[in-house]
Amino acid sequence: MLKIISGLSIAVLLAACSSTPTVEQKGVSVEDRTLGSQTAPKVVDSAPVVAAVPPSATTGSPLDAELKNPNSILSKRSVFFDYDSNQVKEEFRPVVAAHARYLTQNKAAKMIIQGNTDERGSREYNLALGQRRADAVKQMMTVLGAEAPRVESVSFGEEKPRAQGATEAAFSENRRADIVYQGE
Repeated sequence: MLKIISGLSIAVLLAACSSTPTVEQKGVSVEDRTLGSQTAPKVVDSAPVVAAVPPSATTGSPLDAELKNPNSILSKRSVFFDYDSNQVKEEFRPVVAAHARYLTQNKAAKMIIQGNTDERGSREYNLALGQRRADAVKQMMTVLGAEAPRVESVSFGEEKPRAQGATEAAFSENRRADIVYQGE
């Protein structure tokens, strides 16, 4: 009798430890937050992955073509800063204003502003400075009418240089905030 009970107990335990997903686990969404990601949340348990359609593919508006037109101000995607500063320079304010207008006219568009620094300074300081730069551009856009939830600001600090080298020319290329639209 003891052998039968212990055998049943083991069978019950093994059944309880089964790897079959429970109802709560099936269809759980996992958000992909990588930059330039063009897929919607992925569904666990071999369910089909639905590809997100970039805003430009759905609207087909003339505004979307302007983002890629090299003669348009919207094709300019970087705002450069002075050394150790997060003040948006006067010469880049029209670029920020144009992108803020684009967001107000294209309700499906979302963007990430990526703050960057040159290699001088500690890693922690550069991450904080990059965040202040991205936040300064975001704040200017929201003041100009862009909806804050559609603009995300992140910092890469010194981790994503545009130019290599320890020259002033390289440093000035790396002191920037880049505007990246969702789906790019």
